[in-house]
Amino acid sequence: MTLAYEEAIGSLHGLDPAWPRPAVLDVLEAPENRHLLDYVQEDPFGAHVFPGNVPGYAPADFLRDLDAQLASSNPIHLWSYIPTCAYRCRFCQYPVVLVKGKPEVTDEKAKHWVDLNIAEARMWLDAVPNLAGAEVGEFNVFGGTPSLLPEPEIRRLLDFYRDEFGFTADTTIRFEGDPSTFTPAKLELLRDLGCTKLSSGVQSFDDHVLELCGREHSAQMCVDFVRNAQSLGFEWVSIDLMYGLLDQTLDSVRRDLDVVLENEITAVVCTKLHLASYSDTRTGVTGEKPAAWQLPSYRDKLVRDGHRWPTLGEQYQMRELLTDGLRAAHYTEHPTMYFARDGLGPEKWKSIMVDQEKQEAEVAIGLGGSSSCRASEAISDVNSKRYIETVEAGRIPLGSATRFTPEAQEARAVKMALTTLQPLRDSVHASRFPGRSLFAEPWLGKFRSLADRGLVRLDSGAGKVELTKTGEVLVEAIITTEL
Repeated sequence: MTLAYEEAIGSLHGLDPAWPRPAVLDVLEAPENRHLLDYVQEDPFGAHVFPGNVPGYAPADFLRDLDAQLASSNPIHLWSYIPTCAYRCRFCQYPVVLVKGKPEVTDEKAKHWVDLNIAEARMWLDAVPNLAGAEVGEFNVFGGTPSLLPEPEIRRLLDFYRDEFGFTADTTIRFEGDPSTFTPAKLELLRDLGCTKLSSGVQSFDDHVLELCGREHSAQMCVDFVRNAQSLGFEWVSIDLMYGLLDQTLDSVRRDLDVVLENEITAVVCTKLHLASYSDTRTGVTGEKPAAWQLPSYRDKLVRDGHRWPTLGEQYQMRELLTDGLRAAHYTEHPTMYFARDGLGPEKWKSIMVDQEKQEAEVAIGLGGSSSCRASEAISDVNSKRYIETVEAGRIPLGSATRFTPEAQEARAVKMALTTLQPLRDSVHASRFPGRSLFAEPWLGKFRSLADRGLVRLDSGAGKVELTKTGEVLVEAIITTEL
């Protein structure tokens, strides 16, 4: 065994004795699953971008692929990425643009980024003729911190997308933001503009943990945001929680869960702290500047200063605590680590993207946006200066694109479907890929190997492949390393 492997096993066995031993440890410590353990040590989020297998694809070809699919498409996921942030969190590796200073300065910067976003959107509409008529299932304004935008810019952004894209009575609109910027006045504005969904990166309800993350809001601000949004009638209030954070304990995570349940929060996204770069696997979009916590020297200094990183074993205890606690409270998980109360899920935009019978197009407009169709995918430029220059020159700022071979298209469909945690149905697979079956090669051998290790169940009679509970915990590692 290498030292790194020995350290990983040791970290896996480092448990809080006051909490149960996670079942997943039996799988991860088995020698035949060493590749899974290697992946989960720092695992970047593995279910956001599903990269193609042919790099160097021309962005113009991606746009043609997208247009062809949109000619006969079901509702798509459309999102606008506003990269503005008042500060940078110590775990964040997304492309962001800091907006600080006096209100007149920050408002002008915010206006500039809305100008750029709208200008880029107009170019997409020109380059992809079928985009304007494609029905939008869900429109999300992601960030960054788009809730930093002043009222006139929020109004201008939402009015533009509603007027120019295929919004219908069934289109849902979601807006993302920081708890401290979701003031009652801003929440009222968003409600009046037709937003029915909100999401916020709360991360923790522990003030000490929040401070170490570099967050500039308190736990009470998070609770106030949830209650204000509920009182104003938003149908969907979603928060992000993270586990594996600096100085975080099982007791702290338990309190986070208690706050969620006490306040009957609609939806919760639970994310493990990921220190590996998304760019290593292209499973997410990473900016040019690494997160502070990605720097080994900085992580080591924090330990020397008396802080503590949870062990891998404790992280899985935290995950199990959250998962079991939410399920016991009748939250449903669909897709992986996305929980919705009382069977309200799945997350609409994720369902559009990954459900086996859907897997429709995703169009992202803005710095570092990720767009895809069944034939190819593309990521917008993450360099803010180059992005601005490209948009101002009248070109869509796609930084890179990859294509899927027919075999890769099939593999991508299987991977995405597995992340939903719903059974894979062979009949749906065969209708999408005529002449192919999940119970024939190349899939049968892969699934039998997973079944032998207790990660999936095969039911050829019913034509279904289903993850076991342990397989659900490791689904991101499975799809990234084995499929």
